[in-house]
Amino acid sequence: METTAAGRPPTCLLTTWGVTRLALLLFVFRVFLFPGPDVTSDVFVTYRGWYDVLSTGTFPAADVTWQYPPAAALAILSPGLLPFLDYASAFFVLAFLADLAVLMLLLNTGLRPGRSLRGAWMWVAGVPLLGPTVYSRYDVMVTAVAVAALVAGVRRPRVMGALTGLAVLLKVWPALLLAGAVRKRAWGAAAVTVGALAALFALAMPGAFAFLTFQRDRGTEVESLGALALHVARQFGWQGRVLLHYGSLEFLGPYVGVVSDVALGLTAVAFGWLLLWRLTAKRFAPQTLAEAAFTAVLLFTVTSRVISPQYLVWLIGLAAVCLCFRAGRMGLPAVLVLAASFVTVLEFPVFFADVVASSPLGLALLFLRNGLLVAAALTAAVRLWRSTAPRAATGASAAGRAARGSEPAVSP
Repeated sequence: METTAAGRPPTCLLTTWGVTRLALLLFVFRVFLFPGPDVTSDVFVTYRGWYDVLSTGTFPAADVTWQYPPAAALAILSPGLLPFLDYASAFFVLAFLADLAVLMLLLNTGLRPGRSLRGAWMWVAGVPLLGPTVYSRYDVMVTAVAVAALVAGVRRPRVMGALTGLAVLLKVWPALLLAGAVRKRAWGAAAVTVGALAALFALAMPGAFAFLTFQRDRGTEVESLGALALHVARQFGWQGRVLLHYGSLEFLGPYVGVVSDVALGLTAVAFGWLLLWRLTAKRFAPQTLAEAAFTAVLLFTVTSRVISPQYLVWLIGLAAVCLCFRAGRMGLPAVLVLAASFVTVLEFPVFFADVVASSPLGLALLFLRNGLLVAAALTAAVRLWRSTAPRAATGASAAGRAARGSEPAVSP
């Protein structure tokens, strides 16, 4: 094993990872019960049901809860690789291995000259803060592919593009990994991978793109930023209800459509800002690729109509890659994401009944968690902009240095 700069293996880091992951496994295998509703039911019931349908060679196109791009079938079918285990047990083991893969990627990156183990620590500390939900959703598998793409991106843009293309067809959001990619090879490889895999799924399995309709029809989920307005409205007599709708608990009732439209408008604003940043950015350092991806995913997360707990897994993984770079500027947003992760496990699953009921405790937890995410998004956006914007005063400062007889200026 590689060692740290001091010549010692990162024993404390690996021990902490082992202890915390053992705790997660004990919870998902129900050796100990985690407070709140059972988060593993998605694996035992929903994923297992999809597995049975997908095993027949078709997508669950009639199931409105199937809202994922076609390569998600690979994650749902993956427990079949461990036929000696039952479906749920195999899924938990594979989620654990995906977690381990991310750690190895971050360790390999962090132990290089000029890099840092802060990223590995971010992952080690952040994942258990979310509780057993991490091993009960396939998002940790998607995050592993996304982290691999970003780690490869600095030196191997084609590899990054291919991995990003695969990740996009696993869960769409990794398309934002390309926000800071400056090499056409990354974009080209991503496009080719998406096109080839999409065509393959469309030809081989009916219903590959039915998820697009189901995603379009989703409403405002109770944990989202927009839902806060409806939670508050409830305190003043608003008669809306919370019901299971398109696979999650959403608000239904008057003005919900308006809130959803506002969320979509904010997403459009976030996209516009991201486009403006990309057109004006002039200075791209090695860490910019990861920092742009982290910022983009933060912006689109906070403006989404849905902020499920597993979304934080994405943010922890991307923040971890950012922290692998000593020269990176995402330390504060990463800390805010860690804090939001801890509050997230309190709002789901521990006190989720209070969130659904819009109780004072539920409202406080949602305001705090979503407030932390908004603060992280805005801070990351400002830092990304400042770190890549052209230095307007470069010429003046160079002239000043020349007049003082200092060393000549170097173009940034």
